[in-house]
Amino acid sequence: MPRVVSLVPSLTEAVAVTAPGVLVGATDWCGHPAGLDVVRIGGTKNPDVTAIAALRPDLVLANEEENRAPDLAALRAAGLDVLVTEIRTLDQGLRELERVLAACGAPRRPRWLVEAEAAWEAVTPVEPCTAVVPIWRRPWMVLGRDTFAGDLLARLGVRNVYADHPDRYPRIPLDELRAAAPDLVVLPDEPYRFTRDDGPEAFPGTAAALVDGRMLTWYGPSLAEAPRELARALRAAHR
Repeated sequence: MPRVVSLVPSLTEAVAVTAPGVLVGATDWCGHPAGLDVVRIGGTKNPDVTAIAALRPDLVLANEEENRAPDLAALRAAGLDVLVTEIRTLDQGLRELERVLAACGAPRRPRWLVEAEAAWEAVTPVEPCTAVVPIWRRPWMVLGRDTFAGDLLARLGVRNVYADHPDRYPRIPLDELRAAAPDLVVLPDEPYRFTRDDGPEAFPGTAAALVDGRMLTWYGPSLAEAPRELARALRAAHR
């Protein structure tokens, strides 16, 4: 059985439920599955390279967006094998999940992955609409081009106003976001924790969909229920 350290919360959950016992380390932000008992090795942006090396992992799982290149270089310099994923669309995410699970010794494709593929193949788009999708405030940042979350929303009938922006996560002043006049503002609860009292008030007169950030941005077992949960939140905002 390989020894694996994960620096990506989504991948931590995927590996933990598919190949129990393989993970020996994960970040402080890896909160799924609940009760995961592994050594914590810092954050996604500041992993403790010395602590990771001390775990003697056969493989370290990372992502080109969530983890910093200098940290990954330091891990490789310590003699560790680092598998770096790139996930900007649903299809790419499903392929990368298969690659990760195979590298972690999973004997077969897990049921949740089969169910996730089926759920997204059968997805029914909600009423077509335009939206801005903030991921942070102070300063305001939104989804731009080539994002996994943007691809999921597009499959549900939501056109991201900033999908053609040169940046993937542009900083856009609030008055400009309002001037874009979207039909909808989509507010996830991570990485910034938007709530009913923190976010919608910035877009008076615009319908707001509060969505589970894990459903929108995580690639793992949550993908099986994500289309249903996201569609429910979008339809609720339209009403």
